[in-house]
Amino acid sequence: MQAYQEGFLQLAIRKQVLRFGEFTLKSGRISPYFFNAGLFDDGESLDAVCQAYATRILDSGIAFDMLFGPAYKGIALAAGTAMALARQGRNLPVAFNRKEAKSHGEGGSLIGAPVRGRVLIVDDVITAGTAIRESIEIIRGQGAEVAGIVIALDRQERGADNALSASQEILRQYGFPVYSIVGLAELLDYAKDRAELAQYREPLQNYRNRYGVSA
Repeated sequence: MQAYQEGFLQLAIRKQVLRFGEFTLKSGRISPYFFNAGLFDDGESLDAVCQAYATRILDSGIAFDMLFGPAYKGIALAAGTAMALARQGRNLPVAFNRKEAKSHGEGGSLIGAPVRGRVLIVDDVITAGTAIRESIEIIRGQGAEVAGIVIALDRQERGADNALSASQEILRQYGFPVYSIVGLAELLDYAKDRAELAQYREPLQNYRNRYGVSA
């Protein structure tokens, strides 16, 4: 595990973005962990997580021309990641969408730079993939192409009616990759050496064994 991934998990646990216990997901599954990126709710933590996004993006080597943040959580994440990348010498345009188009002022449903070229989508997680698919249609509707997607956490579990995870389904359907700062595999690796997470190791592994997908 890379240092930035470990730092991300430490921050997520400290901010209770990542919690452990028993959580009923929308799918009906009982998960031993839950992730809520909305709790990166202050300047320091948001700056740190966006730096982790930037590092993951640069490590991936992906070629892209701008960032796009889907409403709502993706808006702050894309803006913060653009600033983190600029500090590392990559000053890139950023845009995001509204849930509802405005009929006054500048109008429309898009804010920020024109959506052009190869667009990297920045969001928190992929569950059913609905918001991501909406973003893909928006980007393609502007005549641009999606370079890929970067998220904070990949649950790496198959869908209810599919052997593929949401990330794998996106790759199969659209042909571009989904990058994550961490996945369930990294979370398991992180938990194995930390006494404070000892009680959660077995539930996490059992969940992975039951619902996980192969890489």
